[in-house]
Amino acid sequence: MARLSGTVRPQTLPLPEPVDDYVAADNPVRSIEAFVDGLALRAAGLARIEAKVTSRPGYAPGDLLELYIYGYLDRTRSNRRLKAECRRNIEVNWLLRHSRLKPRLV
Repeated sequence: MARLSGTVRPQTLPLPEPVDDYVAADNPVRSIEAFVDGLALRAAGLARIEAKVTSRPGYAPGDLLELYIYGYLDRTRSNRRLKAECRRNIEVNWLLRHSRLKPRLV
């Protein structure tokens, strides 16, 4: 009897490129993005700080704010769990513009 088996792990998955296809139009992450995009982050004191030549550039304040709001709405209180969500959750990947942004929140 034939059995079904999974694909070889190193093989790429046949998924469409745009992550937008996986996030519904009424998904809360779209509201989070619209809310944060409408804020005046510079006026609130959340301007991006220029990094020194010898250091790594920082994350965009709006992206981190979106991530924290997502964590609050998803009841993810731990920074370590938020970091894990950045690696595995398609909604968070969409929210962070699929930039493979994996903040070191710990």
